[in-house]
Amino acid sequence: MSTDVSTPAYQKTSDLNNWRHFAQMGSATEKPPKVIVKGEGCYLIDSEGNRYLDGLSNLFCVNLGYSYGEELGEAALAQYKELGYHSNWGSTHPRAVELASVVAELAPGDLNHVFLTPSGGESVEAAWKIARKYYKLRGENRWKAISRQTAYHGTTLGALSLIGIPEYRADFEPLVPTGGKIRNTRRVGRPVGETEEQFTAFLLDELEFRIQAEGPDTVAMILMEPVQNHGGMLVPPAGYSKGVREIADKYGILLVADETITAFGRVGAWFGAERYEMDPDIITCAKGLSSAHAVIGAVIVGEKVYEPFTVAGASLLHGNTFGGHPVMAAVALKNIEIMKRLDLPATVLANEALFRAKLDTLADLPVVADIRGCGYFFAVELTQATASGRALTDAQKLRLYGDALLAQPLEDRGVMLRISIDAGDPVVCVSPPLVAGDAELTHLTDALHAVLTEVSTVYADL
Repeated sequence: MSTDVSTPAYQKTSDLNNWRHFAQMGSATEKPPKVIVKGEGCYLIDSEGNRYLDGLSNLFCVNLGYSYGEELGEAALAQYKELGYHSNWGSTHPRAVELASVVAELAPGDLNHVFLTPSGGESVEAAWKIARKYYKLRGENRWKAISRQTAYHGTTLGALSLIGIPEYRADFEPLVPTGGKIRNTRRVGRPVGETEEQFTAFLLDELEFRIQAEGPDTVAMILMEPVQNHGGMLVPPAGYSKGVREIADKYGILLVADETITAFGRVGAWFGAERYEMDPDIITCAKGLSSAHAVIGAVIVGEKVYEPFTVAGASLLHGNTFGGHPVMAAVALKNIEIMKRLDLPATVLANEALFRAKLDTLADLPVVADIRGCGYFFAVELTQATASGRALTDAQKLRLYGDALLAQPLEDRGVMLRISIDAGDPVVCVSPPLVAGDAELTHLTDALHAVLTEVSTVYADL
């Protein structure tokens, strides 16, 4: 049998060999997935030559966009030539030392100690183990972690136990015992006339009640994103982050900021915890650390947490083969170097008002319930009720916000976005690469306006 050598290898094989993440593989033969073959700037190009603005930075991670592959590749190649692999266990290597130093310099406060991991979920897993061990070294037995409703923190069994999305957890229960879930900061549906201060007080009262109900001497950490992604870019109300810090201090609990998404410029600062005055004891991060061009994450801890581990005989019995991999660390270093050169966090912060103004043009559309976010991290929440106030059925939501009326028309206009109906809340996530400028932000919002206008026409007939 002859083989057409001009045909790319991926076209000679079955997609069914490639078990994709979170995919319904039973429908893969009916609707094969797009095959993305190239990236340029903020755009992705598929195997058919179609060009799409990446309105989600892929998975909120390609902060640098797609045009710096040559520089990043040169950094990887140089490291491969020098040292392709060495663990970060009993001994170490130059890139791990350098990356830890660079990350510590960028991190807020005294968070100067960096434990390198392969991913965000594994960073969360490591942070929980660090917190538990920290209390053991202090002679306390605290093991619980409190997290928030609808929050996503990863899919390893420990991290999965901490996420607040029931449908993601159900197939794998029983999970690791935790300290339960508290409310997130979503304000849609809250009482009319409630002030921001009242809302903050309500949330903090609930957190304190949860700690007291669990038993303060059993709670090791409070885990939350500075701006929660799942549920739609939930920015904390005034006083919330400081209030959480005060409650954590009151009960001697560690505060952990999951910055898997928000770190490295996404919200207009190197770390979201700094912008929102969260003052955490531990930060977890990954995605933007390498702009997803390398498989790497980190846990960053302050002096208070680190100190017990410096006592003779103490150690953290945790690690893995690939944490701090020299090639991955070299790419992360180059990514941060480029981000500094472009001054991306400051650029994002400067463009935030422009981006928000463009998105606010959607506010008058009947299907738009709320627009919220910060930096290059926004959400457009869609209505869950008919014009007469009757709740939309699940079937109506799927009709209005499914592929046929939303995702596909957006792609037809050259824009790829994530439309989520997780936990029943329909949300369009809008989070382009940090190198996006006025032209890309206009393309994105114009496409959204056109498509949501058409959806509003269908909505009017319900």
